[in-house]
Amino acid sequence: MTIRYTTFENLYQDSVSLMQISARINKINGVDEASVAMGTVANLARMADAGFGIDIIAKPNDLVIAVKGEAEACEEAIKVAFEALTAKPDTGNDSQQFSQPLTSFALGLTQHPDANLALISVPGEYATAEAMKALQLGLNVMMFSDNVSVEDERAIKQLAQQKELMVMGPDCGTAIINGIPLGFANVVRRGAIGVVAASGTGLQEATCRIHQLGEGISQALGTGGHDLHQEVGGISMLHGLCALADDDDTQVIVLISKPPAKSIAEKILKMASQINKPVVVHFLGASSSELSLNGVYFAHSLAHSAEVAVAVLNHQDIPAVSTTPKDDTVLANLKTQLTPSQRYIRGVFAGGTFCFEAQIIASQYGLSAYSNTPVQGNSLLNDVWTSQQHTIVDLGDDAFTQGRPHPMIDPTLRNQRILQDAQDPSTAVILFDVVLGYGAAEDPLTELCEVIAQVRRESLTPPMFIAHVCGTDLDPQSRNLSRDTLIAAGVLIADSNADAAHLTAQFISQLC
Repeated sequence: MTIRYTTFENLYQDSVSLMQISARINKINGVDEASVAMGTVANLARMADAGFGIDIIAKPNDLVIAVKGEAEACEEAIKVAFEALTAKPDTGNDSQQFSQPLTSFALGLTQHPDANLALISVPGEYATAEAMKALQLGLNVMMFSDNVSVEDERAIKQLAQQKELMVMGPDCGTAIINGIPLGFANVVRRGAIGVVAASGTGLQEATCRIHQLGEGISQALGTGGHDLHQEVGGISMLHGLCALADDDDTQVIVLISKPPAKSIAEKILKMASQINKPVVVHFLGASSSELSLNGVYFAHSLAHSAEVAVAVLNHQDIPAVSTTPKDDTVLANLKTQLTPSQRYIRGVFAGGTFCFEAQIIASQYGLSAYSNTPVQGNSLLNDVWTSQQHTIVDLGDDAFTQGRPHPMIDPTLRNQRILQDAQDPSTAVILFDVVLGYGAAEDPLTELCEVIAQVRRESLTPPMFIAHVCGTDLDPQSRNLSRDTLIAAGVLIADSNADAAHLTAQFISQLC
């Protein structure tokens, strides 16, 4: 095996672009593994841990391409990556081409004085300073960057609060502003429902479901996953709630988060009950059955939050929460196709909130699972690379993405894990998600369907495959086409992540 690497001085690229290029060169025949990243201390350490060697020398503003595999393939991968990194964008005859490179927010505002949002996607150790600069210039901020300390996040958001500005993030991967998708977002119609979410895939699930039900999105604001922690105080969610309350185009508001700190939840719910618009709230895993607040509606799943919002918008009865769309006879027939040793769920997720929601729903059926990101009552996996009993993993977690593209960008690791778990004779169900939209893999299904076909060829009693496709038919990958492709491969398709989890847990309960 050959290891090749090269560095390019002061060639900065944002992390999404780098993950997409990494995914592209990892597909080259003869390449075992490749990584394209900025030369920060953390990234160099991750490359060393991944087996690329310890002799790579680079500065934080340098870009590093490292490849393992056959010698010719490594050289080709470096060439392909370099060409992608240095290709000039096709600007056509646009008269607004920049007269000089934009090297600062101040210069950007000089050329575009009407701009009011800064998108920050730099290594975490530099993100705080850039966010502070943008806020001082009067810009709202979306921070795609992660690895920002809670103390720095609080300082950034307190400054934004003083200036009456919005900070989305750190680690905010999804937003839709004035109809423009940012980060990992889907193509949805404009409409009257606004969303504020401390979860990227949670926001995607809600906005897609609203679109599927015939309504649309006014604004979709991410807050970053730590915003509702006690140390931060829910500053961004509270700001987003107030902004949507004042927005003439928003008639119904949806709030989504994993369970907040108790005092923060109380503060948010109090404000939600005082504004002049209905608010739908879903705090995953939090109990709200005893609460009754004026103008506040509690939902039981990500998809249900969208369903409730659409019903409220149209002055309809609040829909009951769905558990499973499948008839018991379907499950009974499938049960006969398995051996007695096949009894475990193996959940393989690209979306962290989908993994979280699936664990919560499984626990409602008395099923305890192992995970790399366990919810309360579940257990931490002994080895994140090996499933044990019921296992539900988040492949987008840092344990899996260090030195690798996120599985939403490159589903290779997801496909490998599905194959590994499907070949385990104790696996009864493979439960997984497919996330479409901007930033996601252009073709998330071809290799996956090949894996499923391989499992069916090689096993006399293959496990069930149950999936949910998060997206819309306006997305580049098309939700309907993706669902049809998976159905043709023998996968049971649910309308939502919650439905898929309910179906899986109900089926497993019948095996016990």
